[in-house]
This record gives sequence, C-alpha cells and structure tokens, in this order.
Amino acid sequence: MADQYQSFDALKQAETEGADFRIRSHERHSGVVVIAPHAGGIEPGTSELAESIAGPDLSFYAFEGMKRVGNRQLHITSTRFDEPRCLALLARAERVIAIHGEDSKDPVVYLGGLYADGIERLRKALVGRDFNVRTDGPVHLHGTSPANVCNRGTSRAGIQLELSDGLRRTFFRDLTRTGRQVVTPRFYHFVEGVREGVLTQDVRG
Repeated sequence: MADQYQSFDALKQAETEGADFRIRSHERHSGVVVIAPHAGGIEPGTSELAESIAGPDLSFYAFEGMKRVGNRQLHITSTRFDEPRCLALLARAERVIAIHGEDSKDPVVYLGGLYADGIERLRKALVGRDFNVRTDGPVHLHGTSPANVCNRGTSRAGIQLELSDGLRRTFFRDLTRTGRQVVTPRFYHFVEGVREGVLTQDVRG
C-alpha cells in the first residue's frame, strides 16, 4: 500500500501531535542512535524494542502512531523519513540502528543497510541466540539506499532490522497496546543479541 504522506511536513499538516502521533527521543552522545521511525501502532513492538536496545547509554528516537485505528496512514517510507528531530539526532551519530516491522508470519529478522561489517557481527550474535536471521530478503528490505534513514548517520552506513510479525509476536503477550506492556524472555534475548552485535566495536569510551 502506498504511503499517504510523502514527507513529515505533509503529515503534520493533517495530523495532530499528541493525539494522532508522538515523538520521543533521548540524546546520549553515544555515537550510536537506535530509532523506530514507524513505531507505536504503525509497526507495533518496534518502539519497545528500540528503547530497550538503546538502554541507558545509546541515543534513542521513536515516531509513534497513537490513533485508535488507521495508524498505517502515518507511515513515511524510510528513504523519505525527514522528521526534523530525528534528522538532528542522526547528524550527531556515527551509526544508526533502525528497527522496523514487516508483515510475514514466519519468525524471522531481515538485516539490511550499508554497514556490512556491523551486519555480519549482528547476524552472528542473533544466530548464536537461535534467531532466524536473513540477509537475502526481498529487495525492499535491503536498506541499501543512501537516502534510507539507517544510512544517514555521519558514517553514511547503518543497519536496518526488519522484524516479521511472527517474530514480534514471540516478544510480547500480544501486539495490542496493552499486550505490548508484557514482554517475554525471548524479548530480552533479542535485545541482548542486538546490543552485543552493536556494541562490539561501535561505542567508544
């Protein structure tokens, strides 16, 4: 389905911040920012995961749909995502880790982006925790466009994680707003794996 809005400016003309969507961010001057640009009700579970992966030490950003229904219309594709607070964080971060959701039912994470070494470290960390990881997903999940939000840190090479609906359902009681408040042990295993893969070389003291 095509996006209703082609830019954040178009979206904010029609939608109300605090009612239809909200933006949360924390600048921690870490060199790494973990983002969920389609969070809340848009791609459920991605903001909870991104915030937990960021923890107390990595910068964090989430654009969250808050509508009772119809949050999908708030989706701005990753190559056009231009919300100013997000772009400001990216301009101060070397690496961007972008957490997304996709609709397939098999529990799988598709890795993409331009940071090849980081993708390989992350793949190993997640496979070591028995997650099904693919780097050969559909072209639209590759995240290799320089305009993709995951590649817009100062290094111009980041990582995109596309988490299937089937995988996200293993992390929460369910994917409703209240169900996402109850996480499973698998949620923490995934967060640990991502942090291991990301922190191996990228956070400098």
